[in-house]
Amino acid sequence: MRDTYHEELDSIGESLVEMARLVGSAMGRATTALLDADLKLAESVIEGDEKVDDLQRDLETRAIQLLARQQPVATDLRIVVTSLRMSADLERSGDLAKHVAKLARLRYPQSAVPGHLHATILEMGQLAQRLMAKCADVISTKDVDLALELDTDDDAMDSLHRKLFQSLMDDRWQDGIETAVDVTLCGRYYERFADHAVSCANRVVYLVTGEHADELDTGAPVEGAQ
Repeated sequence: MRDTYHEELDSIGESLVEMARLVGSAMGRATTALLDADLKLAESVIEGDEKVDDLQRDLETRAIQLLARQQPVATDLRIVVTSLRMSADLERSGDLAKHVAKLARLRYPQSAVPGHLHATILEMGQLAQRLMAKCADVISTKDVDLALELDTDDDAMDSLHRKLFQSLMDDRWQDGIETAVDVTLCGRYYERFADHAVSCANRVVYLVTGEHADELDTGAPVEGAQ
């Protein structure tokens, strides 16, 4: 019975890793669809988000059943509760990738992003994908040190977001209000996507240590870190 119980706990973690990898891939493909005005690719991202939603619903059902049947305590309880919160972060990340794809579809056959901002948006998309891939590794390995790195990694996304905003505020902007709104929304989608990756990593820190990331003494060895 206990072996089955721990297998169920492990399967919840595996579902979270799968969700993280799916939404990371979705954001990468959505970025390509946005910059290349690729309608078919955009549609595939939008349709693919249903799989992420299904994974979240299934995870929630299994987690609630575990709470009801096993009444876990201590670390096991943290695993279940934290997993529910991480699944919500990852589901929202999938929605953000879908929003980018919907923007690509809305402006087809044109690109929603003016040519002079393609490089910045591409960099944001690639960074978002890397952050989520790292988040998947953190969930899989429960490596606290790796988890803590994501907060610093996210600084690069914040910097790109500011750079994008500065372009929009520049007096030389000539691409119109509609495009400015599109780019503003797009930048926000990437910035929030990165924030969700950081949030998931911080929840792993809490899962392993019982402390929130901003409460840790990072100069001391972390008990339970791998």
